[in-house]
Amino acid sequence: MTSMINRARQWLSRTVAPADHRTRRFQAARMDRLTADWMATAQSINEELRSDLDALRSRGRQLGNNNDYAKKFVGMVKDNIIGPGGVRLQVRIEDAPGKPDRLASQAIERGWNEWQAVADIAGHQHFRDMCETLVGGLPSDGEFLVRMVRGADAGNRFNFALQLIDVDRIDTTYNGRHGANTVIMGVEVNAYRRPVAVHIFAAHPNDGQHSSRQRIRLPLDDVIHGFKVERPEQLRGIPWMAAGMLSLHHLGNFKLAALLAAEHGANHYGFFTTPDGQSPIGAPDSAGGEAVTVSQPGYYDTLPTGVQFTPYDSKYPEQNFGPFVKTTLQRIASGWGVAYHSLANDLEGVSFSSIRSGTLEERDRWMSDQQWFIDVALERIYRAWLQMALLSGAITMPNGSALPASKLEKFSRHEWQPRRWEWVDPKADTEANILKVRAGLMSPQDLCSAMGYDFEDTLDAIAAAQKLAKEKNVQLPAYDALPGAGAGAAAALPAP
Repeated sequence: MTSMINRARQWLSRTVAPADHRTRRFQAARMDRLTADWMATAQSINEELRSDLDALRSRGRQLGNNNDYAKKFVGMVKDNIIGPGGVRLQVRIEDAPGKPDRLASQAIERGWNEWQAVADIAGHQHFRDMCETLVGGLPSDGEFLVRMVRGADAGNRFNFALQLIDVDRIDTTYNGRHGANTVIMGVEVNAYRRPVAVHIFAAHPNDGQHSSRQRIRLPLDDVIHGFKVERPEQLRGIPWMAAGMLSLHHLGNFKLAALLAAEHGANHYGFFTTPDGQSPIGAPDSAGGEAVTVSQPGYYDTLPTGVQFTPYDSKYPEQNFGPFVKTTLQRIASGWGVAYHSLANDLEGVSFSSIRSGTLEERDRWMSDQQWFIDVALERIYRAWLQMALLSGAITMPNGSALPASKLEKFSRHEWQPRRWEWVDPKADTEANILKVRAGLMSPQDLCSAMGYDFEDTLDAIAAAQKLAKEKNVQLPAYDALPGAGAGAAAALPAP
């Protein structure tokens, strides 16, 4: 009986068609006639940059110099990361936990502010302007290079200065070995792919008679090579505008063609035609001797017998031109991580809620970039400056004594205060923050920091204002009710 059942199963297995098993796949990876033109590479990020970085940088700079929207984006990067007042240093030295050393903190802040005026070894820029130059090159270059000069060569009493170096001087074509290390696109790395030096040209490679192709090696102990790392093992920066550069280039060409077509359409161009193809009656052209007839505005010419006029009817200005440009700019703004209305200066048809949503999202991006710049550049610059300033005895107390270099670790406590922005809805946002402070959900220090102020400096300014008002016998009602709110505003707020 058992053998009969087994034979039946074998017969059924031979006659019944197997089930159709389908493998689960990602649709974006399928290769068919609809995706045949979707070509992608599996190269490393450094191999991709090796062939494309120089071209990307050149085209990005060309757009930054000549394209309106690229120029606007560069300005947005400068204004939002650095701001009009720069990134402010707040020194927080303590003799013991909870016991601040205000005299030493103020002495270091005074020294830092004095050094900023002489920070540029070339003598051209204030330190704030140097920071603006560094971040202003990121949209087209994606990276920056700063050399820290120590000692007498710095040319100031702090014995510390900075030299901004054009990233064009990094030899992208230099790939090979340097001792036990590997050089990739001019960046020397050790066995762990940790950068240890950069190889740059002694002068710009395309600077006319001042050009130089001789390479020099700069250890990264003295150089800051800043760029955003987007993929592991990445050694060179990717231009921030790379995602939208091609779209912006095509948009510029389209707008130029549309402008010329609209201009021709406004001029009512046309052509004279004759049955035998001969030139129409007119004055001979001085260049080629051909007869040319030009109709003057406001006149109706009488054509000779057999000559006909064929008008040129331009379709521009086209009603779809505006929506097409807007859609393209929205795509570019998305690629650059900014709000469309900020990049295009277009507030038509937007509501308060949409502007608020886009602005707040964009500010998160700028705050992230601010922190990145602080970590990559400002932290290293400040610590190197403080060390040299203390060793040089350049930071003094009010009594004239210099701060000792042996207490470098104690004097290193500090914070950075980057720029912040005005509230989108000042009245509603301010009242909401006051409620947070009263409810204990936010400290006054955090609120001041969010607004771009230092809490201690704010209290000192308020105390000075109250003292001056008392001397002048002037009442300041703003401080009669609640801190940060006038009497009228305090009465209008709901109870916590």
